[in-house]
Amino acid sequence: MNMLAKQSSRIDTDLMTIDVDGMTCASCVAHVERALKAVPGVTTASVNLATERAEVTGVALDRGALVRAVEDAGYDVPAKPIDLAIEGMTCASCVARVERALASVPGVASATVNLATERATVRGSADVAALTRAVADAGYDARPAAPAMAAHDGATAKKAAEEALLKRDVVIAAALSLPVFVLEMGSHLFMSVHMAVMNTIGMQNSWYLQFALTSAVLFGPGLRFFRKGLPALARLTPDMNSLVAVGTSAAYGYSLVATFAPGLLPAGTTYVYYEAAAVIVTLILLGRYLEARAKGRTSEAIKRLVGLQAKTARVIRSGGVVEVPVSEVRPGDVVEVRPGERVPVDGEVMTGASWIDESMISGEPLPVEKTAGNGVTGGTVNQTGAFTFRATAVGEATMLAQIIRMVEAAQGGKLPIQALVDKVTMWFVPVVMALAALTFAVWLIFGPDPALTFGLVNAVAVLIIACPCAMGLATPTSIMVGTGRGAEMGVLFRKGEALQSLQGVKVVALDKTGTLTEGRPSLTDLDLAPGFDRAAVLSLLAAVEAKSEHPIARAIVKAAEDEGLSLPAVTAFDSVTGFGVTAQAGGQRIEIGADRYMARLGIDVSPFGNTAARLGDEGKSPLYAAIDGKLAAILAVADPIKETTPTAIRALHTMGLKVAMITGDNARTAGAIARQLGIDEIVAEVLPDGKVAAVKRLKALGQLAYVGDGINDAPALAEADVGLAVGTGTDVAIEAADVVLMTGRLTAVSDAIALSKAVMRNIRQNLFWAFAYNAALIPVAAGVLWPSFGVLLSPIFAAAAMALSSVFVLGNALRLRRFQAAVVH
Repeated sequence: MNMLAKQSSRIDTDLMTIDVDGMTCASCVAHVERALKAVPGVTTASVNLATERAEVTGVALDRGALVRAVEDAGYDVPAKPIDLAIEGMTCASCVARVERALASVPGVASATVNLATERATVRGSADVAALTRAVADAGYDARPAAPAMAAHDGATAKKAAEEALLKRDVVIAAALSLPVFVLEMGSHLFMSVHMAVMNTIGMQNSWYLQFALTSAVLFGPGLRFFRKGLPALARLTPDMNSLVAVGTSAAYGYSLVATFAPGLLPAGTTYVYYEAAAVIVTLILLGRYLEARAKGRTSEAIKRLVGLQAKTARVIRSGGVVEVPVSEVRPGDVVEVRPGERVPVDGEVMTGASWIDESMISGEPLPVEKTAGNGVTGGTVNQTGAFTFRATAVGEATMLAQIIRMVEAAQGGKLPIQALVDKVTMWFVPVVMALAALTFAVWLIFGPDPALTFGLVNAVAVLIIACPCAMGLATPTSIMVGTGRGAEMGVLFRKGEALQSLQGVKVVALDKTGTLTEGRPSLTDLDLAPGFDRAAVLSLLAAVEAKSEHPIARAIVKAAEDEGLSLPAVTAFDSVTGFGVTAQAGGQRIEIGADRYMARLGIDVSPFGNTAARLGDEGKSPLYAAIDGKLAAILAVADPIKETTPTAIRALHTMGLKVAMITGDNARTAGAIARQLGIDEIVAEVLPDGKVAAVKRLKALGQLAYVGDGINDAPALAEADVGLAVGTGTDVAIEAADVVLMTGRLTAVSDAIALSKAVMRNIRQNLFWAFAYNAALIPVAAGVLWPSFGVLLSPIFAAAAMALSSVFVLGNALRLRRFQAAVVH
């Protein structure tokens, strides 16, 4: 059984994936995991906040029960459409029966069946196995249809809509909160503002205005915190939303009493804290918006990979060619492929020959010749020839499907740091609420008269001062500023998590083609025999090679074009299989080929012995050219090393990092490149699954970053602790990566690592301030200084301290705008 079959069996028997909506923080993750683990039969449950997906393993899993557990915990399972291909329907009554059968399955929200297309679209939380059983019980056959792109498009649109909504709410909340903040805090901090308010609208009218504006903030943009936080509190599973809701409610409720029933409060405690409630909501919304911008859109990688698959295939059946959807190709089918088309599935060539671009699999830019007996891979691009092949692997068994599966598996993994964040967050919220309750109880029992109001005031101060504004802003603001500075340097952090992982990297693994090298073959060497002119020889060689379809020939022709050379007319062109080519050009006989071709022609190549040895050491295969029977030149075509590569490798070594190269290239070429650049470790001649295995092995040496640019690099990029994609590479590699080197400049790898360290240092400073601030001031707010010094922290100063903590975090994060990468010579 192959790797994919094993994985598929696992998914069918004991692994279930569920999308979860409504999670906003690490405590939400913990709540969902706890709810899922409580379902009978569940052995493990892992929830990923970034992908908004839960993976559950167990025995005889009931999807309906899992969905109900998630919903009972206060979160939503989106109605994800499932497309089924239905066989056996003949009339409208068949459609009605199938729809009725599908609608009866628990978890189905709606089912629509189309007789013309013989497809059913089901929305809800039911699993495919239950749906196909229901259709079978109704007397028809059903199977999952080919992967549809609508789900991916919908997810992308949903993320964009959420981000736009957050941005709008931040603007509205800020616009409403600013006057409240100026009226209240300005009056306390500046006598001129206080006098202006008193001499115009008066303090009471100022409070009425603040009440109106704050109410608009809380029950407009801030309503989301109450909708999520209060039900969570009622279920005894409070989260960050709960703390925001309780903190703002306390400040708002106390202010309402001070505004409309001040007689209920003791003398000297009649204050309003509308600005605290409004600013809390605004700052937390800002943090949510920045976090939404930092989240990676991982579904795009899968979408682009799926897009590589051909939509249809021409299959030879019953003596004729029939075009069918690629999902209907079966093993053993004979498939016809024409020039310029994608190969629909994996197979073996039967008749014909062609050159195929396999860069999506091998990462190598040179197309590969395919003749009878050679294997072909689904998703690769046929070039000029036509051929037929026998399908050997279809559907989920193809190489492309395995790449997609590997990307999904690697991206669905949960970072270890998330578990720590879950624990901290789960304890923080209930502890703060418990401290507020304890504060109230202690003052009520032991406090001076009026004990009730003293207890209420100090409990409110604890809730306000402990509001998680600084903690909510600590990470996203540093990420925002750090990623902005990175973009200016040509480094794009697609996922905030990469900033945390990249700073701890010990090993940097690099793909060769397109990463260390330019990614396109070119004429790298042309040495002439005495008496020959470069321009004349190159024009003759290019004229002859222009008649060939070989990729090496194209590189020679391009070199002549780049130098503006005119090509003479060519006659009597002939290709000598396995040796080279010959032709008449400009009235001269030209022969181009390997050393064995020259030996066959009786031409001695020993004058170029030293050059040939050098080329061999560099991993290049030398070619020779003869004009009118005389040795004229030795040449080589290769993928040249990028100009910035040597500097980049030196920079990584200077940082104390081990550098490895993983490539689909042959061992000789890889070894030559490694010696030239001083690379520490080489893994050569590998396919995508081999690259993933190599990444896993190298991870034993320490935290690993992988740098690549091809579609074949996508699984390795996702498997690595941090994936860095060269921006000049494929979209799939970019979407699968955590970090994108936008300019393609390899020195940006060391820039990214240095920036990551600076950002993480900044985040640690922010988090230290946020937690130290809470640890120091929560006791003060609770009244610990009262017995010794007679000092209480008024809720208004608690709100000011809260605002100061957020300003400090923002100001500290903005320092990253001045980050400069070290210069390495």
